Amino acid sequence: MRVLELIPCPTVAEVVGRLAGQPELLVLESVLRRPGVGRYSYVMADPIGFECVPRVTYGSDPFANSRKRLSQLSASHVPELPPFQGGVAGLLAYEAGRVWERLPPRQIDEFELPEFAAGIYDWVIAWDHATGRAWIVSQGWPEADPRQRMERAQMRMEQVQRALSGAGKGGGVAGAGEGSANPQVLDAGSSKRASALKTESLTPQFAAPGLEGLTSNFSRDGYLRGVERVIEYIRAGDIFQANLSQRLLAPLTASPMTLYERLRDRNPATFAGYFACDDWAVVSASPERFVCVRDGEVETRPIKGTRRRRSTPEADLFTGDELRESEKDRAENVMIVDLLRNDLSRVCEPGSIRVPKLCAVETYETVQHLVSEIRGRLSPGSTAWDLLAATFPGGSITGAPKVRAMEIINELEPTVRGPYCGSLFCLGADGALDSNILIRTLVCRRGWVQCSVGGGIVAQSDPVREYEETLHKAEGMLRALR
Repeated sequence: MRVLELIPCPTVAEVVGRLAGQPELLVLESVLRRPGVGRYSYVMADPIGFECVPRVTYGSDPFANSRKRLSQLSASHVPELPPFQGGVAGLLAYEAGRVWERLPPRQIDEFELPEFAAGIYDWVIAWDHATGRAWIVSQGWPEADPRQRMERAQMRMEQVQRALSGAGKGGGVAGAGEGSANPQVLDAGSSKRASALKTESLTPQFAAPGLEGLTSNFSRDGYLRGVERVIEYIRAGDIFQANLSQRLLAPLTASPMTLYERLRDRNPATFAGYFACDDWAVVSASPERFVCVRDGEVETRPIKGTRRRRSTPEADLFTGDELRESEKDRAENVMIVDLLRNDLSRVCEPGSIRVPKLCAVETYETVQHLVSEIRGRLSPGSTAWDLLAATFPGGSITGAPKVRAMEIINELEPTVRGPYCGSLFCLGADGALDSNILIRTLVCRRGWVQCSVGGGIVAQSDPVREYEETLHKAEGMLRALR
């Protein structure tokens, strides 16, 4: 392993700008930092190997190749540095959950994004925002011989330095990776492998009230009927809660990188991310952690309960108090906490699961949320891969019980979710894992940008208010589109 501290410490935005166009560029950034979360950020590109699974199948193992390959690599780890120091990182789309649960056939999928896409990244630029420091970390993979590993690690680090200095612009790090692709930038309205999708090829679209330039896969009345149908399922005893989302669409008029720059500035988030591959990109300002593992300690932070921010501090405080005291929102949050405690119990030591934070109000750029925190201790013999399999997709964006809620989502939502409600993740060779839930996320492909929004439906839900809440959640993303 080679490690080089970057002095002076660059911003994440500066580094991302210089590496734009690198193949399989992945950014995991804490733009908004809070006590206990948002300490680290990572940028990586040009992996030594990359796997893309267009469609998963029930009973398969999308992690098999990545897990095996990572276990075969000799890795070093420096405890004083940020936890992720090279490993497997990428995307799990929502539909990847079909690996572990038998579900009805998928709904319409016009954009056909992969359901699993991940690379083995042999170098990473890592920030510790608590100390204001950043490093290039290079493992020297795939070499096994210690001397050759050190030589390759040095070579890769020098290539990253040249790319950061601008000397490698247009080529940079690319070319040294095993099977690396030619660097390319995803330009607005164009793609590497597919032409823009014509409007008539889309599933039926409807006007989105108050959102000029966007259309939805639900009409307003259709979404209200969907909420009413979920409530009927609840009253019939099928479920306690389900998350119902609508997909908003707009023509792609700026590059995904430009959208990410706008989104990080106008809607800063703790678990933001950017992932560009081939002719598609995922641009996220997610406030929600999915699961995290460090030194065997597991954490998940579900968000349930939302209020729109108000224009004055006094009104904003009142809104926070209203959210905190809302029986409906607290019930929604507690149900998901119980679901996640059950999911974690599959891979955590008995008696280790605890809830240090329950229904705390957190404030973001355009909304306030109720956030809880569940922790546990990974069982001996269980790994971060097992944790992902036991918990994916996250309960906060499905419902309870999870499988029945997923069946109802599949019945009511006209199109697949794709990356939305999936996860960007990084899993190190030492077993450390961090991941987000892809909400507040833009997905770009075939000349369009998707902006999906949803909410948890419980027995007390009012269909009109639930519909309006989804539009409030879209506001931060719309700032980037405008």
